[in-house]
Amino acid sequence: MRIRRKKWAKEELEKAIFYIDKPEEFKGNWKNKFKNNQPLQIELGCGKGSFIANLASKHQEINYIAVDMIEAMLGLSKRNIEKMYNYEKPENLYLIRANVEQILNVFDKTDLVERIYINFCNPWPKKKHNKKRLTHTRQLNSYKQFLIPKGEIYFKTDSDELFEASLEYFEETGFKIVSKTYNLHKENIFKENIMTEHEKMFSEEGIKIKALIAQIIN
Repeated sequence: MRIRRKKWAKEELEKAIFYIDKPEEFKGNWKNKFKNNQPLQIELGCGKGSFIANLASKHQEINYIAVDMIEAMLGLSKRNIEKMYNYEKPENLYLIRANVEQILNVFDKTDLVERIYINFCNPWPKKKHNKKRLTHTRQLNSYKQFLIPKGEIYFKTDSDELFEASLEYFEETGFKIVSKTYNLHKENIFKENIMTEHEKMFSEEGIKIKALIAQIIN
């Protein structure tokens, strides 16, 4: 998703105590950063942050890290998180700047990540760009390096082609598809489905939302 530069974003992010610009400094040490032993879940490509802000504010018993690399998006995420937390510091959520293709610089096995959320990522439809997909085998193999045994990935997309390809990617990399649907709003496979901005937009256009839950089996 392209977004115009936000001149205010850099300054606001630098002042936000829950934003981390160099998350690699905490690799393997996120539990100490949160100062508790709560479960850890992450969202890759958090966009404007409405999903993670809603989810994290509802589940204070879980720690969350929202990842994006675009400054303007991170700035909007910061504002949405602040609003959801009534402008008080979130104790269970950090917003970080990182390239998902280099995610192993940020997390390792000792971080014990239990779940990854991937919502409406870029489908990269051209074959030469397929490796950039957040569900590509290259990326899934990276996630396996820091997910706990039986760790999960929750994935949602509007793209039929990306969904079908992702089913193959998960199988190729030792994930089991625990549940899947080609119409999430008719057959909700999640205990709690928090709609993203893209999800609302696509649904209003009559596009069915595809979703799955994948779990590591080897």
